[in-house]
Amino acid sequence: MIEPVNVSEIFGTYVFSKSVMRERLPKKVFNEVVQAIEEGTDLSMEAADVVANAMKDWAIEKGATHYTHWFRPLSGTTAEKHDSFVSIPRHDHGIVEFSGKELIKGEPDASSFPSGGIRSTFEARGYTTWDITSRAFIREDSTGKVLCIPTAFCSYTGEALDVKTPLLRSMECIDEQSMRIIRLFGNTTSKHVTPSVGPEQEYFIVDRAKYMQRKDLIYAGRTLFGAMPPKGQEMDDHYFGRIPKRIGEFMHAVNVELWKMGVMSKTEHNEAAPAQHELATIYCEANIAVDANQIVMETLKKVAEDQGLACLLHEKPFAGVNGSGKHNNWSLTTNDGINLFKPGKTPHQNKQFLLILACILKAIDEHADLLRFSAANVGNDHRLGSNEAPPAVISVFLGEQLQDIIEQLIYKGEATESIRREVLSTGASHLPVFTKDATDRNRTSPFAFTGNKFEFRMVGSSDTVATTNTILNTITAEAFKEAADILEYADDFDQAVHDLTVRYLSEHSRIIFNGNGYSEEWLEEAARRGLPNIPSMVDAIEVLRSEKAVRLFEKFGVFTKPELDSRVEIMYETYAKSINIEAKTMIDMAGKSIIPAVIGWCGELGSAMSCVADACAEADVSAQKELLIESSALLAESQRALNALKKISAECAAMADFKEQAFAFRDKVVPAMEALRKPVDELEMIVDKELWPMPSYGDLMFEV
Repeated sequence: MIEPVNVSEIFGTYVFSKSVMRERLPKKVFNEVVQAIEEGTDLSMEAADVVANAMKDWAIEKGATHYTHWFRPLSGTTAEKHDSFVSIPRHDHGIVEFSGKELIKGEPDASSFPSGGIRSTFEARGYTTWDITSRAFIREDSTGKVLCIPTAFCSYTGEALDVKTPLLRSMECIDEQSMRIIRLFGNTTSKHVTPSVGPEQEYFIVDRAKYMQRKDLIYAGRTLFGAMPPKGQEMDDHYFGRIPKRIGEFMHAVNVELWKMGVMSKTEHNEAAPAQHELATIYCEANIAVDANQIVMETLKKVAEDQGLACLLHEKPFAGVNGSGKHNNWSLTTNDGINLFKPGKTPHQNKQFLLILACILKAIDEHADLLRFSAANVGNDHRLGSNEAPPAVISVFLGEQLQDIIEQLIYKGEATESIRREVLSTGASHLPVFTKDATDRNRTSPFAFTGNKFEFRMVGSSDTVATTNTILNTITAEAFKEAADILEYADDFDQAVHDLTVRYLSEHSRIIFNGNGYSEEWLEEAARRGLPNIPSMVDAIEVLRSEKAVRLFEKFGVFTKPELDSRVEIMYETYAKSINIEAKTMIDMAGKSIIPAVIGWCGELGSAMSCVADACAEADVSAQKELLIESSALLAESQRALNALKKISAECAAMADFKEQAFAFRDKVVPAMEALRKPVDELEMIVDKELWPMPSYGDLMFEV
């Protein structure tokens, strides 16, 4: 029985929010903090001490005993080191302290985190530094309640070793360039423009006891073997279906925890595949949204474990059914609530919106390879391009209304009308009549305009959305800067805006595609248009240190060249190590469990066949013989494939260069893994289920 919860009473109770600071800080200090958040000014050490003391008192009142600098290194997970509030004992009594220095700066060991060559093993010093724009929160787990302080992470020499620092840099550059654009159009009141983000998180839930019997799920996060059950997602009956009791209780517990930590968990539903679900959060500032999405992923895993479940965030935990992604909804909003992506009722007359739209098309067209890179992830290689996720080719969906306006501008020189929204009538008199949207949605598009925002649908479910938003912010800032550089010196501003908008739309309309992104015809058409098709993670990595990318990021101070080089090295190493772990897991499972089980089954089948034949010479044992021949042939094929995988993976693992190694694992080891999986999955459909050494797909997806 789920206990009733009053959302308004619990929401944000574990957040050191602006309202909490207003109550607990002196007015002067509070104003200094607000100024630091909104204008980027430095916080004095005196004010930091006051904030730290108030934060400590608040956290202790909530039951926290420790604090941690919570950061996101380049390892793909979060990191934290817990320190208690207890300080030097006096008169046999510990004192409770937390200073401004401890709030602002931490010092984890930088040599133990991936740095891509920026830091040597003997160069250990690194720093975490408080992100004042993201709210501190209390998280409750097995260690008790911990005050989590969102921080950036950098090396001793100042290079970013995390995903937050470049994101914050990109937010500053898009703010600056967006303000130039809106000032040109007469906006004198807005002070800042901030990217707003709303991630949609997909995930699978399985029974933990069954999960623990699958080494592939434990070590690799996905099933490396597994035959499809008789039913998958063919009937579409799971999608948006009634939420099962156990999953409903899990979702409720997740929501309660998230609401306490101020995460605006809004939407929950069953997704397309059996055992697959989705959670979406409400829009907020990009850096807060990125932190919130990380909290969501950690909370899903924690609550699942607490309830005897396991949460799978891998992009493709099961072959044969849809994998999981993370839609990144992105827009630009002023501090006083103006959405720059809102077209209005007559978008053909909205000159500012049309220029901004043209700039974004320019940015996506010129940097499609970078945007594709932002979704480069080992698990995503199994998902992108299938009929469940966008293709590896980047295109932009705008819909009928905006497409019509663009065509008017390109071919007629001006846009004189907008397609009006129509009334939708269902034909049933008892159902209300309402105005439908001017444009349909396109779920096959990687980058789709959805009314007042863009939805980038390629990000992997296990990945951070920080990289995607860093790139979106930076490439858009570049397009805005180039436009502002021209328009600020225009003699006739209105004519200059018109001409520049038409030029950008004409030059970059090839990136627009409103059709079926899943079709083979589109891939052929994309090739004719000259759009890049980057099929896998290892093909995307080098894009990050191309001359064009280095020039872009250095121009806006988002990445230095050493920071870009380091990320390239880390990604090659990550790919190679991930595939190596999968290969070793397959070798372990096949060699120690599956092949011995099949040998045992074949032995039992042979013995049974002999017993029947001995008992009755005229007995028909053709079925047993046929099964024995078939399974023995598949067993031999499995053993040959296993031996080949052992040899190839060992050769690739011995390579010293990470780039060479990554391509070798992609081109040699992955096919060898597929060659082993094929006969094993066929054997699973033959061998007695009681003898098969692990839970099946049906056990995992349908028995939660």
